[in-house]
Amino acid sequence: MKGAILAGDDVLPPDGAVPPPWPARRVMIDGAMLHVRDTPGATPAAEPAVYVHGLGGSSQNWTDFAGLLADRLDGQAMDLPGFGYSDPSPRYSIAAFADKLTGYLEAAGRGPVHLIGNSLGGSICVRVAALRPDLIRTLTLISPAMPFLDPRRTAQGPVLPLLALPRADRLLAWGMARLTPEQMAQQVLLACFGDTTKVSPQRRAEAIEEIKLRYTVEHYAKAYLGTLRGLVSSFLRAYLPGVNSQWRLAARITAPTLVIGGLKDELVDPRVPAQVARAIPDSRLLILPGVGHVAQMEVPRLVARAVVGMLAEVGAPAGRGAERPLSPPG
Repeated sequence: MKGAILAGDDVLPPDGAVPPPWPARRVMIDGAMLHVRDTPGATPAAEPAVYVHGLGGSSQNWTDFAGLLADRLDGQAMDLPGFGYSDPSPRYSIAAFADKLTGYLEAAGRGPVHLIGNSLGGSICVRVAALRPDLIRTLTLISPAMPFLDPRRTAQGPVLPLLALPRADRLLAWGMARLTPEQMAQQVLLACFGDTTKVSPQRRAEAIEEIKLRYTVEHYAKAYLGTLRGLVSSFLRAYLPGVNSQWRLAARITAPTLVIGGLKDELVDPRVPAQVARAIPDSRLLILPGVGHVAQMEVPRLVARAVVGMLAEVGAPAGRGAERPLSPPG
C-alpha cells in the first residue's frame, strides 16, 4: 500500500454548468434488461471504463465524476439489477451481482476496463477483479462495502432487524410510504454526504425524482432488503474458511488499485478503506477528512484527480499536469 497520487486540478475540465444525467440505453444480459448510461470519451485515446453504484443508488451517482474524466475514459454506468431502471433479479447476493457485471463486460467486448465501484459496487468489483483479472485494467474502490465486524454501528443499523422478519419487504415499503420523497431524499443525503451543502439544487431535485420512481416500482423494497441481506451474508462469510471470503478475494487482485474513503462515512466503517488497501497487493490509498460515503458525488474533482494520478502512473491516458503523492495515514 502506498499513498495515492493527485494530479493537478488543471488537468480536469473547468467547472461549468451542472450537467444533466448522461443518455441511457437498454442492454439485454441473460434475458434481463440492464439500464446503462454512457459518458462517451471526448478524445480518441479515451479508454473503456465501467462505473458501479452502491446500495439504493443508480447510474446517476456518477454524472459529474464521469464527465470530469471523459477526456481519458469512455465510461458506462449501469443500474444494478433491481435498482434504477434495470430489471429485478431472482438473487441479490454479491456473487449474483458480480456474475451479472462479468456478463455485461464480456458482452460489451471492449477489452479490459477501468472498473470503478462505490460501496456495494466496490464489493462487487472486488469479486470481479479477483476472479476475472483479464477483464480489468485498473480498479478504483470508493468507500467499498467490504466486511467489518459490527454493521449495526452504521446508518443501516435500524434496518438490519427487518432481515429476520417474514415479509420484511412489505414492512419496508410501508415505512417508505410514510415519508414524502422530499423527506426520504433528505435522509439519504444526510446518510451519504459529509456536508450536504455540497449537493446542488439540481442534484437534490434528481434525487427526489429517483425516490419517486422507487414508489412506483413494486420490486424495489425486495431488491433493497435482498441486497442488504446479501451484504450481511458476505460479512459473515468473510471470517469463515472458504473461497468466498471477500478479504481472500481482495488479496488475489492483481490490477493496480486506488482505494478512497471518507472519514465522515456513516454507512461503512471509516477504517475499512485502509484495510482494503492493505489487503490488495498493488494499492494506493486516499483518505478524505470531512467527506462521507459517496466521495465521487461530494468531491468529484478531488476523486477524479486521484484517478488521473493512478492512470498516469500505470501509463493510461492521464494528460498533463502536476502530480504529488499523498501519504496514507499511519
